[in-house]
Amino acid sequence: MLQVYLVRHGETEWNVARRIQGQSDSMLTQAGEHQAYLVAARVRQLGITHIFTSDLGRTRQTADIIAAACAECPVILEPDLRELNMGVLEERMIDSLSLEEEGWRKQLIDGTEGGRIPNGESMSELAVRMNRVLYRCLDLPQGSRPLLVSHGIALGCLLSTLLGLPAWAERRLRLRNCSLSRIDYQQSPWLAPGWVVETAGDVAHLDAPALDELQR
Repeated sequence: MLQVYLVRHGETEWNVARRIQGQSDSMLTQAGEHQAYLVAARVRQLGITHIFTSDLGRTRQTADIIAAACAECPVILEPDLRELNMGVLEERMIDSLSLEEEGWRKQLIDGTEGGRIPNGESMSELAVRMNRVLYRCLDLPQGSRPLLVSHGIALGCLLSTLLGLPAWAERRLRLRNCSLSRIDYQQSPWLAPGWVVETAGDVAHLDAPALDELQR
């Protein structure tokens, strides 16, 4: 059985400011760095052999902290793990959006098939590249235990599709900053063969509440 661990990056300056990040970037806050150290302490005991991370700065910062705790486990940059491209709304403050713009944003979370922000990416396109990285994990050497460091919408989309939902399904998974999830590839007499979600959004290792994308 292959176990794959998933970590969302630590809190960023734009998370706190309620600014849309997408594939733009923002540095971790002091709290975000602290979260990364806490999740690193937890995964240090898991025997991680490979760390694949989105090449955006906030995920790279988080992955480097985790790697230092995991006997300098190699960090592999993987652009397919990037956050959803939010098009013309990237870098905008949530509270500044017009009704039309907020409608574009809501299409990404309310189950609108084919929804996308102008010049952005659909959830279906996001699902293709996220699953592409996951399935490449099956080619790793026997005994590998990879960890993927990515983003809230991206990881939520991946987990939803593994549960059999369409990529554009209503978002129902809360993945807070530096939450830890685990998925297994296995054959079971009681579960569908293939990928199984073991845990999603675990924050037991954190010592203070962590933010969801919009929750305060």
